[in-house]
Amino acid sequence: MNRMELLVHEWECTYDKEDWYPPLKDALSGVTAAQASWRPEGEAANTIWENVSHLLYFKERLLHRLSGTDFSGTAETNDDTFRPSGTPDDEAAWQATVQRMETVHRQIHERLVALSDEAFDQPLPNIPTGQSVMSIILHDAFHTGQIVQIRKLQGSWPARRSFL
Repeated sequence: MNRMELLVHEWECTYDKEDWYPPLKDALSGVTAAQASWRPEGEAANTIWENVSHLLYFKERLLHRLSGTDFSGTAETNDDTFRPSGTPDDEAAWQATVQRMETVHRQIHERLVALSDEAFDQPLPNIPTGQSVMSIILHDAFHTGQIVQIRKLQGSWPARRSFL
């Protein structure tokens, strides 16, 4: 397995392939807009929807970089990336957000599988492609863990899961 193949494998594990932690797709499965908008106690706690919005911002930026297109993201601070696209009771907006995550993830996957191993070291735009993608993979894993924890706190995560 070369470096790009390993990167693609890890990319798949962050979204829909079970490995050492639940993939993001499973973490979001069955979540309603109300559950996605529920906030645990504490000033620094984010909702599931806020976490997904944050992940989308950086995944969309990566997609544009891989595609060589301009990214229209307007966040001035990291906090700005946590703003959801709908109101807490807007089920259609939440489902559109989940679908957008699926679409963006698949589009990045398509670009990654088309890259040669040499592309791993090519700047994107300043940091090597492999490092940029691995950073997003680790970022997704971290926030997926937060989403699972939020679901556990709200009682919407199964007490026992079947996997592998």
